[in-house]
Amino acid sequence: MNISEVSQRTGVSPKNIRFYEQRGLLTPPERADNGYRAYVETHVAEILMIKRARLIGFSLDECQSLLALSRDPHRSSADVKQHALDKLAQIDSKIAELEAMRTTLSALTQQCPGDASPQCPILTALGESPCNKHG
Repeated sequence: MNISEVSQRTGVSPKNIRFYEQRGLLTPPERADNGYRAYVETHVAEILMIKRARLIGFSLDECQSLLALSRDPHRSSADVKQHALDKLAQIDSKIAELEAMRTTLSALTQQCPGDASPQCPILTALGESPCNKHG
């Protein structure tokens, strides 16, 4: 099948498919007599795996590791699980960081009167430079 067919089946643009191929994520497709790439079901499966892994936060490098594991008939599920647990820990860390940011920003917005006054606790807390102060 050609790249347009693969794109339609996976919902991934031809540009991204070529990018994945250039990055070495995909098994290199054979070339047809006309020089065009000839994709097979394996490529569709690899692209869908990348797409799904990206949707749950895996980077392209992490996708490459997961693809390598999926191609290895001697892999252990423990290795795959460890990749998932590592990603989960990263996500949990990012959530904690975002919650702390939200708490701080929420407190600052509650302190700010939001009126016509030039006094702004938000800017004060963010370290407004003395040369930017008005009044």
